[in-house]
Amino acid sequence: MAEILVTGGAGFIGSHLIERLIHDGVSVTLVDDFNDFYDPDIKRANIAESGSGLRIVEGNICDESVLNQAFDGHHFDAVVHLAARAGVRPSREYPELYLRTNIDGTFRILEAIKKAGTPRLIFASSSSVYGLNKKLPFSELDRIEQTISPYAATKLAGEQLCSTYAHLNNIRTVCLRFFTVYGPRQRPDLAISKFTRLINDGKPIPKFGDGSSARDYTYVEDIIEGIVAALAYEGPIFDVFNLGGSQTTTLSELIELVENSLGKKAEIDQLPEQPGDLPRTYADVAKAGELLGYSPGTPIAAGVPKYVEWYLEYMAKNAKDG
Repeated sequence: MAEILVTGGAGFIGSHLIERLIHDGVSVTLVDDFNDFYDPDIKRANIAESGSGLRIVEGNICDESVLNQAFDGHHFDAVVHLAARAGVRPSREYPELYLRTNIDGTFRILEAIKKAGTPRLIFASSSSVYGLNKKLPFSELDRIEQTISPYAATKLAGEQLCSTYAHLNNIRTVCLRFFTVYGPRQRPDLAISKFTRLINDGKPIPKFGDGSSARDYTYVEDIIEGIVAALAYEGPIFDVFNLGGSQTTTLSELIELVENSLGKKAEIDQLPEQPGDLPRTYADVAKAGELLGYSPGTPIAAGVPKYVEWYLEYMAKNAKDG
């Protein structure tokens, strides 16, 4: 039986990945510190029904003793490194925390992998690394000249660390640049989750700028397919892929999609543009399509109603259980 370590596995993407791996017969070890960036009870609920194929090691990836515990007695076929401090806006307020977790934490993971002789690593990077690149869509071959948030800088630094360790230690490494992932269990601070909750509750939603900023939104099931494909990739010892929805949606269009899915109008709290936010993201996924067989199957027009349906069912179930 294959055995895989997933860092940050109790989070939004991680919990979906763990479900998929266990379903596929993989033995999974999860490392997560269940920090309070958002309610830790949400993360515990994410993995509550993961089953007997899951081993949990609770602690911070920057703590060598935690990683020693995770690796002790286990010979992992791969590590999927999802653990990170996430979010562009909070990274401006707490840059030291982001550097420590996302750069030093990645270094600690790489050292543990080197020591254990683990042959494969998947690193969760971000579309934010493209920064102020003018060319659209963003391609893995684009020159990256300027990141504009501490979060983006830590993800780009993580990619470079992974590249170095891959070549020096023969660790087959794939960096996946995720483009605005959404779906069931999405973090409560992210736009689709936040807008759905606030509009449904009749509360105002924050709208930064004139609504023309645009994102390439990616449904979580498509991201999981991309990660699973990367786990089987036998290309160069180090490689980078975009995983996106390959279409862009403006903020105004997104709000309208959520409104239509809920059958309710939003009350808008108009706010200025935020420093560090990218004006537009758009993924060129041709490389992932050719080499990973990646083909996003849930366009935003279908994904937002699916998320809203899940959210309403989730809220109804919690109200009943409560």
